[in-house]
Amino acid sequence: MIVRLLVGPLQANCYLVGCRKTGEAVVIDPGGDVPRIVAEAVKRNFQIRTLLNTHGHWDHTAGNAELKGITGAPVFIHAADAGQLSTKPDGFLEEGREVSFGTYTLRVLHTPGHSPGGVCLASPGIVFTGDTLFEGSIGRTDLEGGSHQKLIQGVRQKLFAMADEVRVYPGHGPQTTIGREKRDNPFFR
Repeated sequence: MIVRLLVGPLQANCYLVGCRKTGEAVVIDPGGDVPRIVAEAVKRNFQIRTLLNTHGHWDHTAGNAELKGITGAPVFIHAADAGQLSTKPDGFLEEGREVSFGTYTLRVLHTPGHSPGGVCLASPGIVFTGDTLFEGSIGRTDLEGGSHQKLIQGVRQKLFAMADEVRVYPGHGPQTTIGREKRDNPFFR
């Protein structure tokens, strides 16, 4: 089960992803509004086991320390973005690493460009893209450590290699699909 919450002043997408069978869950990009995240987990009888950050920008990470304090869940991020966190990470999201909870596994795809440590998290049929890929757009590459070339290359090689029907859950804005972005996203024409 995937629950999308708009959090923080920039209304970033935060995802509570839980296994109905075991009750284990992860939170992807806890950018704020921690009481709402906790309330959603309680409402669904989910135990938050891990906090995953797609990149280090504050609008996606601001709730890490508070949520870790409440749940005891470890915080993970790519090593290249770890210095941007206000709390020390418990581990790193390197290319190919798998994060398991309940009956689900998320595989890490390193997709730098929006930030040096940007990652996407993929599972069969779905991918959480953070600020790498949006509906009809891509993440900014003009921020410190950004690279337009690396972002475009990462999307083409790693995300666009996925099946067209794979659902994309971005860091901002609505859900889309890999097929729609291959066909319609102006950054890839």
